Amino acid sequence: MFDHVSIRTRDLAASRGLFATVLAVLEIEPTSDGESLVIWHDFVLAGASEQRPPTSGAHIAFAAPSREHVDAFWQAGLDAGMRDDGAPGDRSQYGAGYYGAFLLDPGGNSIEAVHRAELRKGPGVIDHVWLRVSDLVAASDFYRRAGEAAGFAAIYHDADRTTFTNDESEGSFSLVRGTATANLHIAFPGDEQAVQRFHESALAAGYRSNGEPGERVQYHAGYYAAFVLDPDGNNIEVVEHHRS
Repeated sequence: MFDHVSIRTRDLAASRGLFATVLAVLEIEPTSDGESLVIWHDFVLAGASEQRPPTSGAHIAFAAPSREHVDAFWQAGLDAGMRDDGAPGDRSQYGAGYYGAFLLDPGGNSIEAVHRAELRKGPGVIDHVWLRVSDLVAASDFYRRAGEAAGFAAIYHDADRTTFTNDESEGSFSLVRGTATANLHIAFPGDEQAVQRFHESALAAGYRSNGEPGERVQYHAGYYAAFVLDPDGNNIEVVEHHRS
């Protein structure tokens, strides 16, 4: 579902330690660890700056191998100084066999470990993402357009929430009415044509470009992407990693 999801934090060293602690309990280890960011598969933690403020109001859930892993994640977070945002337990309102626990990171983002009756597939570690949005209709329109280019679609919609996926077994993201999530970055995978369609369609509908289609060799050779700001200013990307 996701190429990567990035959040920014004011204190990267402190947040790195907290995330490393709780994700290790879920058997998730870093795939890259540098001075300015840490990567766990499709999840990225980066330092904030004046130009790139910290993320707030996001919800990111990580797939847990078992209910016992969910319990251990929650306890490890509390022991490390994270705040409780929901004790381990069944959440049948989210689906049969849904067992989750919730913590707050230093920026107030909600971090979850979830075990489902059917485990998600794919190489990533993120199960789902929720964005709070100031205008559900506008946000839903933006992400429907993005999905037409990047290959995902809405599977649920009501007055308070819209949920998108490309395959329910590979994760999802939802838009929820509320105080808007700020400064979140989500990148969706696509080919070169998808990158171009995404950017062209969004700009034609009046959304703001945050980077036209092109190669970003600072990330790696063949990294071809475009960036558009969603209605609440979050940086949304479609990326092809191996452009030849």
